[in-house]
Amino acid sequence: MKNLVRLFTAASLALTLAACGNGNDGSYQGWAEGEFIFVGPDENGRMEELKVRAGDTVKTGDLLFTVDAELQEADLKVAEATNAMAKQAYERAQALAKTGSGSQKTYDEAQAALREAEARERAAKTRLDRRKLNSPVSGAVQQIYYRPGEMVTAGKPAISILPPGNLKVRFFVPQSEIAKIALGDAVKISCDNCAENITGKVTFIAGSAEYTPPVIYSQEERNKLVFLIEARPSRPELLRVGQPVSVELLPKN
Repeated sequence: MKNLVRLFTAASLALTLAACGNGNDGSYQGWAEGEFIFVGPDENGRMEELKVRAGDTVKTGDLLFTVDAELQEADLKVAEATNAMAKQAYERAQALAKTGSGSQKTYDEAQAALREAEARERAAKTRLDRRKLNSPVSGAVQQIYYRPGEMVTAGKPAISILPPGNLKVRFFVPQSEIAKIALGDAVKISCDNCAENITGKVTFIAGSAEYTPPVIYSQEERNKLVFLIEARPSRPELLRVGQPVSVELLPKN
């Protein structure tokens, strides 16, 4: 079912882009794409609280969600108790070493045990702290993949965030026109019902050509080589991920 949905979405986008023109008017077909930041826990757990909704704007450090922390809390208590005993053993060994009643080996072993116990306690605190997931960036919440009560798998995203600066426009230029474009060139970006005067700068030019990409199925372009170009819009908040756009080169100074 998911594959069918993807195919239908790609086909719909292809038809839309094909209707936008084929570059004969000086514009190039493209779309807006986002580089998402995915946030998930380090360890498996059950989501307890969800602090955001899709569409919310968050700042760096804002709490996104929490995961049950009973096991981490228990591990921290054990680590604290172990550290306390290691500290007492070290202090005794240190006192004996000063009076000459203890051996250097006993002192060294007690010191090493204390350092290990302190490290384990710090690690346990870190594991506990990471049961609260804070936003690593500022941006808009795009999708939420888990809800309170559901098990969140380690290494898998629970929330995706799109920082404004992570939105880009991708478009394809025929190989016959690639010499016109250079990194840093200014472009004009337009789309249906978009604000006027959206501009951007070219930030990436593919080093090798490819055949017309799958999202553009016009008969005229099928057998031509094209180059992928990326541009960063100056006002990314005016565009939406997946939105078809037309891109024009602005005159160079």
